[in-house]
Amino acid sequence: MEKIYQFYWEDIFDAALKKTGDEALAQDITQEIFISLWENHKAINLSGSLGAYLHGAVKYKVINYFRSGSIKEQHQAALTALMDEQHIAAADDKLILKELYQEVDAAIALLPEKMQLVFSMSRKQEKSIKEIAAELEISVQTVKNQISAAIKLLKKSLSYILLIAVLIGLT
Repeated sequence: MEKIYQFYWEDIFDAALKKTGDEALAQDITQEIFISLWENHKAINLSGSLGAYLHGAVKYKVINYFRSGSIKEQHQAALTALMDEQHIAAADDKLILKELYQEVDAAIALLPEKMQLVFSMSRKQEKSIKEIAAELEISVQTVKNQISAAIKLLKKSLSYILLIAVLIGLT
């Protein structure tokens, strides 16, 4: 029996490793096959070669392993952990975005009142320059100047937010 083990062990292990991709599992399957061969050597009736029998045993052991609940449980646990990790990351990103929006709103609140109104109408209410000019009864050029000045001031006061966004991967 020891000669059979020494002769076939490496070949059977390689076959199990190719089918499973897991060295520890391939070793377990190989050992189980040789233990089963030892325990049942009197009951086994070989009609072909011992090598073919052992390779067939690898095939069935691998199939049974993947059918078993243990591999399903491992995959389910890995999937659950991955989903939890993604959920936590998404929640963190939402919190960071909320804080960034609050920073932007605070910076807008520091703009002069008229500039704040024009900028808000342009960006938050998505009104055109002509609509803003008509509604506030000011010239189109004044609206353009107010928006341009607001953007310059916001860029200056919020430049660090772009750095944060880049660092956390929001851009």
